[in-house]
Amino acid sequence: MDIGVFIPIGNNGWLISTSSPQYRPTFELNKQVVQRAEQYCFDFALSMIKLRGFGGKSEFWDHNLESFTLMAGLAAVTKRIQLYASVAVLTIPPAIVARMTSTIDSISGGRFGVNIVSGWAKAEYEQMGLWPGEEHYNKRYDYSTEYVTILRELWETGTSNFKGRYFQMEDCKLSPRPQACVKLVCAGQSPRGIEFGAGHGDYNFVAAKGINTPTAHSATNQAMAEAAGKAGRDVGNYVLFMVIADETDEAAMAKWRHYNDGADLAAMGWLAGQANADANANAADSSTARQTAAPTGAVNFNMGTLVGSYATVARLLDECATVPATKGIMLVFDDFMIGLEQFGRRIQPLMKCRQGKLKAVG
Repeated sequence: MDIGVFIPIGNNGWLISTSSPQYRPTFELNKQVVQRAEQYCFDFALSMIKLRGFGGKSEFWDHNLESFTLMAGLAAVTKRIQLYASVAVLTIPPAIVARMTSTIDSISGGRFGVNIVSGWAKAEYEQMGLWPGEEHYNKRYDYSTEYVTILRELWETGTSNFKGRYFQMEDCKLSPRPQACVKLVCAGQSPRGIEFGAGHGDYNFVAAKGINTPTAHSATNQAMAEAAGKAGRDVGNYVLFMVIADETDEAAMAKWRHYNDGADLAAMGWLAGQANADANANAADSSTARQTAAPTGAVNFNMGTLVGSYATVARLLDECATVPATKGIMLVFDDFMIGLEQFGRRIQPLMKCRQGKLKAVG
């Protein structure tokens, strides 16, 4: 099972709180995070793309780096770890992303892939005049399907003449092409999102659920396995977890309660408004947007969170690895530098599912 890190490209990481670690994103911070992850045998690092923050007292995600330029810089200062940048498909034409990918592939020596963001946060795009209208909620995976088709054609053949509803290519060229097969990550939990990931991705990025419930994503994984089987493709999930660890279960839980005490309600309210803007979605919608903004635990986007001692977290991650269709786990931490040290030195050596990887790397 792969282990990856979802790097802190936006301020304050993934805790919408005024009592969690407060920091601005910089290249230096992300360089240290990814180099430390590489040191501890992580398999990949992925950066998001976020174009507008949530505001509130914490100014949550009001300060963000850009994904492709960041990963190009990180490609030059790493040697082994796989790197993924995210593209918001409404913002950059696919032919340009294909060329950007080929460039970073050259910098990294074939260690680069792309995360496809179909886009549901209306305010991110409306501020730039790029929001296509409310119909995009229903059509975003159709749009992304054409987008990915063009990427694949250019990467694999160097030419695209694709003609679709959203894109018209006319003898479009790409050279040089990537030296390695470019892996695509998709992010979908609704039935349509899972269908898209199964048909066009190499991995599907999903958020786990609950506190210390490492197998709660089993149903989502089963849905992906069934969709991938229908598509005749080998696609599994990268499952997102937050890790809050300490010497004892009690000390770790105390940190988690402290972060919840400082929840930035204004920023969480902004997120909920964006996630619920799709008038066609129902209350039972299983989409990523609806899950992350649910009011019960939005301080950490309602993602699965492992809170406990180093031994407890290691045991829970081993349980996660037993869920079928789990290709990997992507981790975030309350404090990234401290968390990576804790994981590398205290947690990972206890994980049964990582022993083969650690022996192989030496």
